[in-house]
Amino acid sequence: MAINGPDVTLDHPAFIHPSAEIFGKVHIGRDASVWLNVVIRAENQSVEIGEGSNVQDFVMIHVGASTGTRIGRHCSIAHHSTVHGCTLGDNCLVGINVTIMDGAVIGKNCVIGGHSLITENTVIPDNSIVMGTPGRVVKTRNSFMQTRMNALAYVRNAKAYAAGRYREWDQPEFVAAMMAARAEFEREMAEAESAMAEQNAT
Repeated sequence: MAINGPDVTLDHPAFIHPSAEIFGKVHIGRDASVWLNVVIRAENQSVEIGEGSNVQDFVMIHVGASTGTRIGRHCSIAHHSTVHGCTLGDNCLVGINVTIMDGAVIGKNCVIGGHSLITENTVIPDNSIVMGTPGRVVKTRNSFMQTRMNALAYVRNAKAYAAGRYREWDQPEFVAAMMAARAEFEREMAEAESAMAEQNAT
C-alpha cells in the first residue's frame, strides 16, 4: 500500500490493498478496509473513515476547499463512487458509481442508490432511501439491518483477504457468523426502537 506522508493514521484497519493510494491527513478506523485502486487525498482538510467501514474498488475520496470528508462507522462505499468534501452518518450504504459533492450531509442508516448524484450542500435526513440525478429521497426506511450486515460482511472479507483467503463468503463459518450477527443486530434495533418509543411517549 502507498501511505504518503506522516499525517496518515491507521487504527488497526482490517485490510488495505497494496494498490490503494492515500495522501495527507487521513484517519482509517479499526476494522475498516480500503480495497483495490482506491485513492484518498486530503491536502488541506482531513478525511476520516470510521470503524468497520469499507471503501471498495476504484473509489475516490477527496476533501473540498473548505470541507473535510467524514465517513461514519459501519458504512459501505461501493465501487467507482466519488465522495468529495461531505459527511456520511453511521450505517450508510453508498451504491455503485455514486457521486456525493461538497458540503452534503447524509444522515445515519441511509441508502444511496447506484449512479445517484448528491449535489453540493444537500442534507439527507436519517433513514432515507435516495435515488436519482440529482438525488432525492424516495422513501423513509430504517436501513440499519441492511447496512450493518453489509458492512460486517466486508469486515470479515477484509480479514480473510489480509490472510490470503479469497473465498470467505463461500464458507460455512461465514454463514453461521452472519446469522449470529443478524440476531444480535435485531436485538439492538428492537432496543433502540423501544427506547425511541418511550422517549416519544413522555
